[in-house]
Amino acid sequence: YRPGRTLRLAVELRRQFARRRTLGVGALMVALPLLLIAALELGAGEDAGENDRINLVDVATASGLNFTLFVLFATTGFFLVVVYALFFGDTVASEAQWGALRYTLATPVPRMRLLRQKWLAALVLSVGALLTLTAVSVLAGSLAFGFGPIETPVGVTLSQGEGFVRLAGMLGYLAVHLLVVGTLAFWFSTITDAPLAAVGGAVFTMFVFAILDQVEQLGSLRDWFPTAEEFAWTDLLQTPVQDGDLFRGVVQSLVYAAVFTALGFRHFARRDVTS
Repeated sequence: YRPGRTLRLAVELRRQFARRRTLGVGALMVALPLLLIAALELGAGEDAGENDRINLVDVATASGLNFTLFVLFATTGFFLVVVYALFFGDTVASEAQWGALRYTLATPVPRMRLLRQKWLAALVLSVGALLTLTAVSVLAGSLAFGFGPIETPVGVTLSQGEGFVRLAGMLGYLAVHLLVVGTLAFWFSTITDAPLAAVGGAVFTMFVFAILDQVEQLGSLRDWFPTAEEFAWTDLLQTPVQDGDLFRGVVQSLVYAAVFTALGFRHFARRDVTS
């Protein structure tokens, strides 16, 4: 018996991939870009609404890369938040709800290893969903609107090569920033036996901070909210790139993620697992 060889990551990933919620999220990641293409084609003749911040929908049909940026912009505030919360929040609470958690620990799998493997599996699934959404958007967008350079709303054109490099940076930033809601849901998942409570609690918390972020009277306090710098990845569209908000967003997200992860491990280490 070797504790370090129990519950291998490949085994946990196979278990998670076989679940209906994983297959459902994968199907949504493929279907969403297609639905957005249809919406853009159907609404091409309608007047676009005014927006006081960067508006990627105006150039969404310029190329496949432009469409991909629009998809990321449209899904950052809600859809991707729910996906990360689902994969991280469902991982422990679901097994507790099924009554399988105590049997896994009795195998015996060390508690901290079990939690670590589930955290890593949730990260792989979440990042995989983000990459799937991006890949489908690039392919479907290129077929629908052509494979060309990025045209920004302010009239700057980025070549295809530079566009892919900046797109990779955007995905890296989003993968890190969304860890905030993911690890928050993970912490809640170690507290409750109800997956819906863990996922819904994390999403609701992020929405509350997003609403408070609109209250200008809070001033600089808003810079410390977990939703701060949510759209900082759009700074990568500027020339030259303004990396101040990007750097702050990455550091702040990693700090929040580390705190929430530590709280989850701390609670699970002391938890009386009876389910």
